Amino acid sequence: MEKAVLVGIKLKREKISLEESLQELAQLTKTAGARVVAAISQNRETPHQKYFIGEGKLEELKVVCDSKDADLIILDHDVSPSQLGNLEAVLERKVIDRTELILDIFAQHAHTREGKLQVELAQSQFRLSRLSGKGVQLSRLGGGIGTRGPGETKLETDRRHIWKRISLLKKEVDRIKMHRLVSRKKRSRSEIKSIALIGYTNSGKSTLLNALSNARIPSEDKLFATLDPTTRRVYLPSGITVLITDTVGFIQKLPHSLVNAFRATLEETTESDLLIHVVDASSRFYEDQINTVYNVLEELGMIARPIITVFNKLDRVENKKNIELSMRQYAPATAISALQKQGFEELFRLIEKQLSLPS
Repeated sequence: MEKAVLVGIKLKREKISLEESLQELAQLTKTAGARVVAAISQNRETPHQKYFIGEGKLEELKVVCDSKDADLIILDHDVSPSQLGNLEAVLERKVIDRTELILDIFAQHAHTREGKLQVELAQSQFRLSRLSGKGVQLSRLGGGIGTRGPGETKLETDRRHIWKRISLLKKEVDRIKMHRLVSRKKRSRSEIKSIALIGYTNSGKSTLLNALSNARIPSEDKLFATLDPTTRRVYLPSGITVLITDTVGFIQKLPHSLVNAFRATLEETTESDLLIHVVDASSRFYEDQINTVYNVLEELGMIARPIITVFNKLDRVENKKNIELSMRQYAPATAISALQKQGFEELFRLIEKQLSLPS
């Protein structure tokens, strides 16, 4: 298991708290399979041109890495290829940024052909952007996180080859998109209402779908545990059948390349009759997470769709008064524990009301 040192940088223009961002980076690192041995942070007006972090902080980082015997440095920012190269030269260790870390997690968790295609597309686009800064040879220090991925059998670094591969992958993803369109039209003709579960990663969407339908989707206390969308039939108390789809979770600073690569998957959400926004009510940062989800919805042109906000993990919440206030703010809303199957009666009532079904 790789030993990682996390580096958080708060730039003046950013609104996200440094504590929250580093906490999330630690979760991402754990999900990727590395162990966090230390974390350092810095506030800066703007990034250092050569190293992104300041030279004094760079010296501190080198000392920490040596004392902890770390073999991986993870930056909680996207940095330029030249900055990564400069950092690796000084630290003599592999350095990756936030996007590389997320891509690695996606590579580990994509199991269907669709998911693997989308991950490889995102990886190929990312590598193409790094060619100019890394030189012709994209060799990294060692293996492990940031170096693996589906379809990654020694991807040639020739720019023309990568463009060709990207073109082929896009065609495959477009075929998936057409297949989904045909499937949606069939569902539309059958008059079965469709619902999409959306929310911040690790908010409990998969656990909720399992509880509603016995779907048996793997659900772990990790970020991006579910990448491939799963659709299941759910029978409402009124006797009506609906289709509920579990989708990939959102995250702060989600790279645009990943949003684009997974657009075919997310389009399942854009065509749904109703969105259920699952919120981790036990998180201290759930308000920020709600804002992140709404920002992505706006980017996808889905902000006007009917939404029920479901505050999940109520069994872990100590101060329930805050949740009651938030429920009024984000109405229609309810609070549940998907794990303990509590609060489902009100959830079903809201679903039937929003879909204008007899209750």
